[in-house]
Amino acid sequence: MLRGLGLGLALAAWALSQPAGAAQLDGAAAGSFGPLVQPAQLQAALQDHAALRIVDLRDADDYAAGHLPGAVDAPYGRWRGDAANPGKLLPLADFVHLVRSLGLQDSDQVVLVSAGGDPTDFGAPARVYWTLKWLGMHHLSILNGGMQGWKDAGLGGLQTAAPRVAPSHFVAHPDAALLATRAQVLRAVQAPEASRVLLDARPPAFWEGKVKAPAAVAPGTIAGSVDFSNMRWFPQGGGALPAPAVLEAIAQGLPAQEGQARQTISFCNTGHWAATNWFVLSELLHRPGVRLYPGSMVDWSRHDEPMTHVPSRTDQLWAQLKQTWQSR
Repeated sequence: MLRGLGLGLALAAWALSQPAGAAQLDGAAAGSFGPLVQPAQLQAALQDHAALRIVDLRDADDYAAGHLPGAVDAPYGRWRGDAANPGKLLPLADFVHLVRSLGLQDSDQVVLVSAGGDPTDFGAPARVYWTLKWLGMHHLSILNGGMQGWKDAGLGGLQTAAPRVAPSHFVAHPDAALLATRAQVLRAVQAPEASRVLLDARPPAFWEGKVKAPAAVAPGTIAGSVDFSNMRWFPQGGGALPAPAVLEAIAQGLPAQEGQARQTISFCNTGHWAATNWFVLSELLHRPGVRLYPGSMVDWSRHDEPMTHVPSRTDQLWAQLKQTWQSR
């Protein structure tokens, strides 16, 4: 009996010594979730005391108003470049510092949570998922529908207190196979069309050159690209992805593989919308050779790279004047 009591006390001491910021529990092992977790699944895991690290990507005020148990505060802006070039990757040391400050390790099961109100919002957890996977983390999930999905499912149990987090000793191992640099995109543009797909994730007006991102030098798209808006994955609207069979049917709108594996490069304005296309194709539909171009059109347009659908200078000036007038 004394031996059992001693063991129980030792286990209790060990549990108390574990860092906060995660539901430190015994249920599901790391990697038990797929890339996309439904609200009810996550609730069950929390109730069953699964070992999870929940990362809340919403603004600090939204986080403070109520977040999932054990979630750490990591607003999306911390994962992005500055306003002049939001899609630019941070220096590797900055990413490592951020991951360590959140107490994350590559063995953790990490669930990313956003607001989830609309399709555009899905780009936030998709981009951070891509970032963490590129850094070398392996057990990653996105809460489908984010906090809006959680509330729509009638789930509660939110907390307002921020957990204390012990910094980790995370070491990055960047995976070059996930990243498309500008030089690699240029080589893809120059390669035979049958060998690659350049996927423009923006709404069609961007691809057609009718509008541009404020930080881009000129409207238009990468030469040889295909218009495939990220909004297509959300046929019912909202911020939650539909069932895999629906996603597979939507993917039939992509260029045919023609019996060979094509390299697919996903881009948009700043690598936000493009992250959704990357996530669905790579992580949910398991298409091979899918990469993300983080800097996307802002980076591409600043370096005089090959573009199509670029309006004349006169048309661009007229569009700017029209936009300025409409914004008054």
